[in-house]
Amino acid sequence: MSEAPLEPPRRGPADNLQRIWSRLTANSLVGRLIRLAAVWFIFALFVTGIGLTAYFYRVTMHRFEAGVGQFADNLFSVTNIEDGVVDTTRFVDARSGIFHSGLYWQVARIDDKGDVVTPATSRSLWNARLLLPSRVLAEARTKAATSVFYDGMGPGGEPLRVAVIYSKVDSEDYVFMAAEDSSPVNRDVRTFGLLTGAALLLLALGSLGAIYVQVRIGLRPLFDLTDEIASVQKGQQLRLTKTYPAEITPVAHQLNGFLDYAQEVVERQRMHVGNLAHALKTPLSVLLTSAGDGEGLLPETVRKQTETMRAQVDHHLRRARAAARSTAMGERTPVEPVFDELAIMLEQVFQDKGVVIDWRAPENLAFRGEKQDLQEIAGNLLENACIWCKRKVRILAEFDPDAQILIMAIEDDGPGLDEARFDEVLKRGARLDESVPGSGLGLSIVDELVRAYGGRLLFETASLGGLRVRVSLPGNLET
Repeated sequence: MSEAPLEPPRRGPADNLQRIWSRLTANSLVGRLIRLAAVWFIFALFVTGIGLTAYFYRVTMHRFEAGVGQFADNLFSVTNIEDGVVDTTRFVDARSGIFHSGLYWQVARIDDKGDVVTPATSRSLWNARLLLPSRVLAEARTKAATSVFYDGMGPGGEPLRVAVIYSKVDSEDYVFMAAEDSSPVNRDVRTFGLLTGAALLLLALGSLGAIYVQVRIGLRPLFDLTDEIASVQKGQQLRLTKTYPAEITPVAHQLNGFLDYAQEVVERQRMHVGNLAHALKTPLSVLLTSAGDGEGLLPETVRKQTETMRAQVDHHLRRARAAARSTAMGERTPVEPVFDELAIMLEQVFQDKGVVIDWRAPENLAFRGEKQDLQEIAGNLLENACIWCKRKVRILAEFDPDAQILIMAIEDDGPGLDEARFDEVLKRGARLDESVPGSGLGLSIVDELVRAYGGRLLFETASLGGLRVRVSLPGNLET
């Protein structure tokens, strides 16, 4: 009995983004190149954004100061001071006549202490005054009749850009001050900075995306090489067949040479194992024949020890063959036909008991190893389940895409096994019930084979009431 093949999990946009992010943060060539490019690119754009914003602020403020300075020059030119009386009637400006309009002027005398006294102010200041820091006054004195600029605070708390012109009139010190609200300038600079930052951010994201695509395309041959090696490991091909750039071609040739050498070593090991089996089994058969059916201590001892030696030789030769096969690449065995063959055979062997074997496996599930080893692993476990079951045996196989392994679960409806004795059954020659025929090597052989393939063997209590044996082995889904 088989079930429909398992469908590969579907990936959504979030999974794709997660995969890309994992590649960027992982210790990989793509991640390194992207991170290096990102650090330099973001730093360059950050410096560029700051530089452009600073330059825009400088140019804008220079133009703004030119207007404020012209306002101060006009005030200085038309103001008449005679006998300590300041006359600004000839200075006309509509905005400075509006309450807190943002455009202000002030003319004042400076006493011997450096304080501003008897100032004449614009109507827009109302009862407020423009403050004059001492450092600005000192600078203005060194630049008489020339505008000196500083940042001040308006009557409404708004930022001001103030122009100060110092002059001596009738041996008295006077300052001519003009100021204008600089909030629009600051607002324009902030807007420019935000727009520039947004534009540079979009440029950075687009450029990083282009760099990612460029790196992926540039390193595509390496990814193809990785995919081909994975295909060889899964048994889908025996050699690397694609054409690679000049920088990678030597690596591909070396890998093909290694694959050829590994295959040659495996074949040589198989030949030596076969020769050893033949060389050992023949003398053992002679010893067993020589002992014959004779009675006595010596013939009985020879027969018993010869059988033990034969079982041990078979066990170790089988283990050597499995170790050789597990290191070879390219072997692949479909699981479904093996289950079907074993189920039919064992149901016939145990037909007097009425054993029913229910098996299920995806049609495209394959074991990355030789058919003989899968038959021995599944066959020993199924035979053991048939021996101990009441009537029903079940074997299920599934694929774990994350670990790239196939998992077999064999269970029966027999008496089961105490958890304290799970480890005991794996000992060579261990027999939990001497009334049941067998050498006690079945589960030990399975354990050796599974370990040779890098898998695991676990015992659990089955849902049917008996024992469940879970086996993990290298596997893949055929495409």
